Amino acid sequence: MHRLSRRSVSAALRANATRYRGAAASPIASSTPIHVSAEGSDNNTRWYSAITGGKCNAVRYSAQLKLKNDLFLGSRYESTAAASDSGNPPPPPAEKYEYQAEVSRLMDLIVNSLYSNKEVFLRELISNASDALDKLRYLSVTDSQLLKEAADLDIRIQTDKDNGIITITDSGIGMTRQELVDCLGTIAQSGTAKFLKAVKESKDAGTDNNLIGQFGVGFYSAFLVSDKVVVSTKSPKSDKQYVWEGEANASSYTIREETNSENLIPRGTRLTLYLKRDDKGFAHPERIQKLVKNYSQFVSFPIYTWQEKGITKEVEVDDDPVEAKEANQDENIEKKKKTKKVVERYWDWELTNETQPIWLRNPKEVTTEEYNDFYKKTFNEYSEPLASSHFTTEGEVEFRSVLYVPAISPMGKDDITNPKTKNIRLYVKRVFISDDFDGELFPRYLSFVKGVVDSNDLPLNVSREILQESRIVRIMRKRLVRKTFDMILGISMSENKGDYETFWENFGKHLKLGCIEDRENHKRLAPLLRFFSSQSEDEMISLDEYVENMKPEQKDIYYIAADSVSSARNAPFLERLLEKDLEVLYLVDPIDEVAIQSLKSYKEKNFVDISKEDLDIGDKNEEKEKVTKEEFGNTCDWIKKRLGEKVANVNISNRLSSSPCVLVSGKFGWSANMERLMKAQTVGDTSTLEFMKGRRVFEINPEHPIIRELNAAFKSNPDDEDALRAIDLLYDAALVSSGYTPDNPAQLSGKIYEMMGMAISGKWSAQHSAPQTPQAETLEAEVVEPVEAGGQK
Repeated sequence: MHRLSRRSVSAALRANATRYRGAAASPIASSTPIHVSAEGSDNNTRWYSAITGGKCNAVRYSAQLKLKNDLFLGSRYESTAAASDSGNPPPPPAEKYEYQAEVSRLMDLIVNSLYSNKEVFLRELISNASDALDKLRYLSVTDSQLLKEAADLDIRIQTDKDNGIITITDSGIGMTRQELVDCLGTIAQSGTAKFLKAVKESKDAGTDNNLIGQFGVGFYSAFLVSDKVVVSTKSPKSDKQYVWEGEANASSYTIREETNSENLIPRGTRLTLYLKRDDKGFAHPERIQKLVKNYSQFVSFPIYTWQEKGITKEVEVDDDPVEAKEANQDENIEKKKKTKKVVERYWDWELTNETQPIWLRNPKEVTTEEYNDFYKKTFNEYSEPLASSHFTTEGEVEFRSVLYVPAISPMGKDDITNPKTKNIRLYVKRVFISDDFDGELFPRYLSFVKGVVDSNDLPLNVSREILQESRIVRIMRKRLVRKTFDMILGISMSENKGDYETFWENFGKHLKLGCIEDRENHKRLAPLLRFFSSQSEDEMISLDEYVENMKPEQKDIYYIAADSVSSARNAPFLERLLEKDLEVLYLVDPIDEVAIQSLKSYKEKNFVDISKEDLDIGDKNEEKEKVTKEEFGNTCDWIKKRLGEKVANVNISNRLSSSPCVLVSGKFGWSANMERLMKAQTVGDTSTLEFMKGRRVFEINPEHPIIRELNAAFKSNPDDEDALRAIDLLYDAALVSSGYTPDNPAQLSGKIYEMMGMAISGKWSAQHSAPQTPQAETLEAEVVEPVEAGGQK
């Protein structure tokens, strides 16, 4: 690569600058690295631009996007750079360009890429109308003349389903000709944002505002469903009414003065949408009413929709000619006029947003009946909620919320693995934004909670459909979760215990899932858990109740996991604990064991699985253990030798009293219950089963007669086949009684049949043949009697 001196480079750049000076704007060329070599300077690679000259990292570009024309040409600005300290001539001035944009293409991006759901167009246009009404209400405080033309502040929506036309009219502030150009002719120019800025700069900056708009693109959502949009507007500041007209995929629009007297309005704005062929379904009155109730139910101004109604009337019916003739023949019969009921159809305005935003009221002024009615109307529920919580959060994050705990889960049982339940409705300034969240506001284990959240300054994307991840959202989530726990705790402490039993039956699994997923809230979740126990098999108890019932010398909370209360009750692991009157929790739900293991402890008491090795129940007697170990130590080694790799060790048990043996799992491996559950997983990884099985320890009860007989067999004849078969059968029996699944059930059955055969061999058959022998002897005795007489002969 050739190296150029600094002077050569400067000359070349000045020549290029002279050549490009005065030329039309062109795209910025990519810079090229040029190696500069000079005396006394280090040979470093520096970047130069072929257009501007000088170092690119010294040039700063600024741009401003203005979209009033179809195509903007770049404008060039020159700036003078300071001379270098080395005394070299100053570099040529940098040239500055404005970005270019094709308006039609940009409009296409805004309309078709910004919004994911077409029906939000009505939300955006109603929000604009609400802002116009809010501006008028604000300005009328100081200038009452603004309201003289029309005192009512409302929004009216009329549809023509036959022609596919929607008309939205508001009696707000309206727009002048220049405001039409500024607000509708300039993309991303928000009239609401400009108005708010003016309000903040005025002396009345402390005035509260409910204005919704902020991005300046909501109006263009009309082109989601429209081929053409006509805006007719009348401002109190102007004597004339102007009409703005634009079409989809067009880069221009028209503004004209309204001359038709039939189309004149006293004040405000009328939007007329000419729907696309595929979107004419939006022009049905029922659908418009449904969209208003979904998105704009709580807008602070009344919204009227043009609806078809019916009134029942009774009208006279003409007499039947035959009956009339018979009636004329008998003049004494009184004639009665016949009538029938008909429904007379007519069109009229109907208030659509009747439900008021209850969260904006003072909680002390709202009754329980009002909360329940709001819950039923908002979430289409027929039953009353178990509890509700109405609160306002102020400070770093400000929002209002009303939360509910349903009485029953939807469709009997809800899928707790699905966080998208659409139970939390997010509003920004009373306008519905979304109910489709993936855990941003609530963790999935609390997805059963229903409610509304309303905030004035949430971080939304431009389409106002997606909640952006931010610190504010995390703070909101934390406070919503905290309030939810307070609400659930209130149910658990209620005098009516049936309420919490209902809650636990429907949503207990959700809280157990929270123990697994939300470590930060373990202290709030643990008091809400309920389990059966060895001392309360019919009624669930809390962990607080368990701790209160603990023995003074008890250090841990004992539990056993099984598939039912009956299985847990009859497990051999409980024998010694029940004798000592130690309470044991029964974990009979598949998720229970994982939830308890995630908690680890409660009130400084560790959770201990009694089906695992090294169980300490506080009754150790070292002298007795030493004597027992000396007596049965070699027997344990003998049993271990026979079982081989099936068990990791054979120990003397301290948890058995009536059973001869038990099979316990290692401290860090799966329990028998967990192993059973993992094998049953449809999509489980079978390759991990052998690894996670962990070690199995065979524990024997030295006080049981079978173990004593085996101890004697070891001392007398350790190779006796019957004794070895007894060990195998003991292991298989312990495998089943401990909750494990035998690897070879057929082999186990064969061993049981063999032992049964040995035990009952000849027991009944001998008794059956015993009476036949005496009967034969009796007959012989009868025959022998004459022999005896002959013997005397």
